[in-house]
Amino acid sequence: MSIGQLTKHRSLGLSDQQVIEMYRNMVRARKFDERCLLLQRAGKIQFHVSGIGQEAAQVGSAFALNREEDYFLPYYRDYAFVLSVGMTMKELMLSVFAKAEDPNSGGRQMPGHFGHKKLRIVTGSSPVTTQVPHAVGIALAAKMNRKPFVSFATFGEGSSNQGDFHEGCNFAGVHNLPVILMCENNQYAISIPLEKQVAGQVVDRAIGYGFPGVRVDGNDVLEVYRVIKEARERALRGEGPTLVEAVMYRLSPHSTSDNDMLYRTKEEVEQHWKHDGLPKFKQYLTDCGIWTEDKDRELHEAVQREVNEATDYADRQPYPEPEDLMLHVYAQP
Repeated sequence: MSIGQLTKHRSLGLSDQQVIEMYRNMVRARKFDERCLLLQRAGKIQFHVSGIGQEAAQVGSAFALNREEDYFLPYYRDYAFVLSVGMTMKELMLSVFAKAEDPNSGGRQMPGHFGHKKLRIVTGSSPVTTQVPHAVGIALAAKMNRKPFVSFATFGEGSSNQGDFHEGCNFAGVHNLPVILMCENNQYAISIPLEKQVAGQVVDRAIGYGFPGVRVDGNDVLEVYRVIKEARERALRGEGPTLVEAVMYRLSPHSTSDNDMLYRTKEEVEQHWKHDGLPKFKQYLTDCGIWTEDKDRELHEAVQREVNEATDYADRQPYPEPEDLMLHVYAQP
C-alpha cells in the first residue's frame, strides 16, 4: 500500500481508535451471526437471516451518520449496523430467542425486525421495502420542521424492484428531502441472481428521480463511510436525497430455510470469500501499524465472551405471556 492508502482513515477524519472500533463491530456482528446459525441448527431458535459478508457496508454507513440525531430504518440483515448505532448483543439475542424482554418487539416479531425508540431505529415490517416510504416521511418531517437530521434506510437489490422503493424515490426527489437510501446489493434476491432481477444497475435508477446515485465497493468499510458521509453533508445543505448502491456478496444462504447450493455453486461462493471485507479491514489496520495478531486474538476472545454471556442470558429469560400478545396492537380506551 502507498503512504496515502495507509492513512486513508485519517484523511477522512477518523482516528485510529475509531477504525479499531469499526473493526470491533464487524467482528461482533460476524460472531453473533455464526452463533445464531449454530443455535438454529441446535433447535434453540427457530429462524435466522444471515448478514455474513455485508458487515463492512453496514459499519461504514453507521459511523458516517449522527447516532444522536439521525433516524435509522434498517432491513433484516443489518446486525452490524444496529450494533454500531448502539444496540447491545444481549438485545439482539433476546430478539432471536423471541423473549418478552426483547426491545424490538417484545418477542412478537421475527428476528431482524429491528426497532429501538431510544436509538431512533424505526421498526420494519415483514413486507420488504416498506421502510423506504417511511424514511422519506421522516425526512419530510425534518424538512418541514427545519431540523438538522437525515433519515437513512437500507434494503436489498431485490427490494429495489418493489413499488414502495420507486414511490419513495419519486416523493423524495420531488420534495428534495434529506434522506439517504442505501441498497446492499448482495447479488441475490433469495435465489434470483442480479442479472435476472435488475436491468442495468440499481444506482442508475436515481437519475429518473432527479437526484444523485453513487456506486461503492461494499467490502470497503472506509469507502462506504466516505460516500455516506458526503451524502449526509449534501442532505444537510438542502441538496436532497442520495441513492447509494453498495456492491457486496451474500456469503451465507438467504436464511436458515434456504439451500443456496440449488442456485449457485460452491466455487462461486469460495471465490467471493476472498473479497470478504472483514479480513481486508484487519489487514488494513495491520498495515497501518495500529493492529497486531495479539490484539486481534484478545478482541476475538472478548467478543466471544460477550456472545456467550448474551446467549446464556437470553436463553434464561421468559417468553411473552399469551395474554400479552395483543398488547400495543389496538389503541386502549
